[in-house]
Amino acid sequence: MSMNVQTIFEMFEKAATKEVYGRKLVELGRIHKNIVVLSADLLRSTNLKKFEDEFPERTFNVGVAEQNMMGIAAGLALEGKMPFVSTMATFASMRACEQLRTDVCYNKLNVRIIATNSGVSAGAGPTHAGQEDLSIVRSFPNLTVISPGDPNQIGKVIEASLTHDGPIYIRIGRSGEPIIYKEDYDYKIGKAITVKDGKDITFIACGVMVSTSLFAAQLLEKEGISVRVIDMHTIKPIDGDIIEKATKETGRMVVAEDHNMLGGLASSVADVIADRNLDCIFKRVGIPNEYIVVGDAEGLYAKYCMDVNGVCAAAKTIL
Repeated sequence: MSMNVQTIFEMFEKAATKEVYGRKLVELGRIHKNIVVLSADLLRSTNLKKFEDEFPERTFNVGVAEQNMMGIAAGLALEGKMPFVSTMATFASMRACEQLRTDVCYNKLNVRIIATNSGVSAGAGPTHAGQEDLSIVRSFPNLTVISPGDPNQIGKVIEASLTHDGPIYIRIGRSGEPIIYKEDYDYKIGKAITVKDGKDITFIACGVMVSTSLFAAQLLEKEGISVRVIDMHTIKPIDGDIIEKATKETGRMVVAEDHNMLGGLASSVADVIADRNLDCIFKRVGIPNEYIVVGDAEGLYAKYCMDVNGVCAAAKTIL
């Protein structure tokens, strides 16, 4: 059953989420004049240069000053603007932590934070890998936390965010991610998506790990194991009802995330299981509680048992 990691990633068409996000923001910016963009000297790497080219008067590059950027975004939101703030996840959640918490979340302002280079996708080691951000930001009151399941979903998220009340933290990777949603579908913040149905075990995943879980489910299917795959794109507020349903119907669950196994999606799912007194055999797949090394994303997924083979192995330990 074991497959080469590179072969797995070549099985599906790929795209860079930030490129889809950049195009969508320009498209929406033409319609919604209150949209403004803020960057901490990362307009090109976060794919916001096209927005600046078309709307220079609505684009603010504050330089390498993430704390100041959050404060400016809060001020713009108070004046009726809808700021889209983009920087790396590690900087958005830690360097600007106090300003995000106190300026944006405490005042429940309509600021959208696009946090790039999440998890091991950055490949640049612990200083630039957002491996702890979910555990930090999901504890902030008033903040909605989203990790889109594939590059195409970011467009749905951005559109849905326009009518959402309060701040949103949107977590995306750096490298090209596999596309799993090729047709139009209904998207709602806070409502998980069952990508594949199954009865023996449930995979719950977010971000790039949705496609990895889907690949793993296809391999396990060949061995007669029926796997349900759920895209838990919204980590907060989490869809507790779909977790309860899957727990009662399959009894076994693997939660996969490109994040530290402590405090992220798996912890959120475990909270639901504990709070609702559900009976479930439970396994986590994610970054171990250590500082990751430098390397290409595919190689790091294999190293930390977060690739398809790692997800399959985790499932087999509880089957």
